[in-house]
Amino acid sequence: MLDTIYIGMSGLTSFSKGLSNISSNVANLNTTGFKGSDLQFLDLFYQRQLSSGYSSAGNGHYQGSGVKAGESSIKFTQGDFRQTGNDLDAAITGNGFFVIKKDNKTFFTRAGQFEINDAGNLVTRDDGSLVQGYASGSLQNINISGNRSVPATATTQVRLSDTLSINDATFDLSNVTLIDSLGKDHAVTISFVNNNATVSGQWNFTIKEGTTALATGSVLYSGSGVPVPGQERFTFAFSPVGANPNQVTIDFSNTNSLSASSSTIKLSSQNGVKAGFLTKTALNTEGYLVLSYSNGQSNQFQQLALANVDNLSSLKPEGSNRFSQNGKATLVMSTAGKMGLGTLQVSGVELSNVDLAREFSELIVVQRGYQASSQVISAANEMIQQLGEIRGRK
Repeated sequence: MLDTIYIGMSGLTSFSKGLSNISSNVANLNTTGFKGSDLQFLDLFYQRQLSSGYSSAGNGHYQGSGVKAGESSIKFTQGDFRQTGNDLDAAITGNGFFVIKKDNKTFFTRAGQFEINDAGNLVTRDDGSLVQGYASGSLQNINISGNRSVPATATTQVRLSDTLSINDATFDLSNVTLIDSLGKDHAVTISFVNNNATVSGQWNFTIKEGTTALATGSVLYSGSGVPVPGQERFTFAFSPVGANPNQVTIDFSNTNSLSASSSTIKLSSQNGVKAGFLTKTALNTEGYLVLSYSNGQSNQFQQLALANVDNLSSLKPEGSNRFSQNGKATLVMSTAGKMGLGTLQVSGVELSNVDLAREFSELIVVQRGYQASSQVISAANEMIQQLGEIRGRK
């Protein structure tokens, strides 16, 4: 009966470990990207006992030795998505892990809580591990330190649209803004004069900044009211004081000259921009870091690396929601949506995949198993006591 006590003790020990596994899962219910685990229970080896009068070739009696807690297996099922409003948070839908580096070691994680540190690196919010980007087949740190501002770009093209009415003798298009190489605004006026009486369909114009004439030219329209081929554009030299000189082209291709009640010609666009400073960093669904600047410009920067292995059991949990590659497995490295890797959801994170209802069900089973094992030990103990009492009465 002593072996019965030891068998019962194996049950107590194994179910205690089962309780610890459930406790860990439940404790990480709100841990971002956490993957729960299942503990495996294994029966211990059997002892073969031959009954009296039977040969060794018979089946005999096999006596079990109890149970032991085996390895735990991690469940890599998808967790729910929760919106956080943080522009640098991301979650993977489907296969894959984010790739991070800490102390020159590479880790994989599903916890996509990122930020930009003082050095301009994209890092994990918990411990500052370097988030890896992927380009040209290799990993690289994502760093924006050289992209916190963008220089001014001088205007090289001005697009006009709408109508120069042939019923008007003159028309002034004011508040056309040109930007020089230093990012300074220059308000210019284009004054049009109808020259139809001399040359059919022709308008002459003067480009002025204040009272200073910068250039003069003309545009010729056909009988249908559209610019004559070769007359759609006019280029002049723009040389503001202190800035680099450049050529500016006035594009008339989207204008017309018809018999309208009045002229409506206007500025459609110009391609110059002022200097800009970084105002926002955000991840998009393709994994690119998008940099937005005060001048309205944006820059699609480096792209997040995603990785996966064909044998998830080869991943070793390292704590802090990260894994390392431990064992033989084929590593796939690319970006979101490629090579079987999942897609991204941004401004939110993946929650733990722990199913609380399932864990509570397992808790009941483990509790019952522990209780039953303790009852076996109690019963064996009472039988031993009774045996002792019989010996004592002799």
